[in-house]
Amino acid sequence: MMRKNVEVAHARGDYQILCDFVVPQAKVLDIGCGKGELLELLVNLRQVDGRGIEISQAGVNECVARGLSVVQGDADKDLDAYPDAAFDYAILSQTLQATMDPKQVLIELLRIGKKVVVSFPNFGHWRNRLQLLWRGRMPVTDYLPYEWYNTPNIHFCTLRDFLALADEVDARVLRAEALDAKGKPIVYSGPWWLRNLISDQAIFLLERK
Repeated sequence: MMRKNVEVAHARGDYQILCDFVVPQAKVLDIGCGKGELLELLVNLRQVDGRGIEISQAGVNECVARGLSVVQGDADKDLDAYPDAAFDYAILSQTLQATMDPKQVLIELLRIGKKVVVSFPNFGHWRNRLQLLWRGRMPVTDYLPYEWYNTPNIHFCTLRDFLALADEVDARVLRAEALDAKGKPIVYSGPWWLRNLISDQAIFLLERK
């Protein structure tokens, strides 16, 4: 138990929230799993049967060194290799905006996973809007630190954009959390247009209608 408490204490805030979206002992596919921090947390805290796919060979190597089952692959090209409803959860954490075709990736996630968890940065935050309005330049913030020419994020969206996309691909939102830049929940029960102004990022739990 002490190990789990230490892991939670050092985990990214959004990872802690995301773990709460997943039921114990579920079968999970983490797409774009990076160095495996989230997948390792899910294995240790939720006892999931975890698998991962990561485009970077260095990331795959680090995941394997952690004892995780991860293969090299591209979310835009390789998800069609997985059978329908092969996993209880398909997870895409802070990766949707870096894919070439976010709509098709989301369709594939909904096919592969009985439920889908997606997190992403919210480009509609009031600070981003203010930078565009007053500076006339693409926003650079602590949470979005890249310049427009070197960012890995090629398809920015807002919370309202994502809700519209979810509706377009016939996905039902089961749960959603608006978060600040540190991954802490924003305690607010008002309309989504206002959450769209004050949220740095968000996590959504989806399923097919």
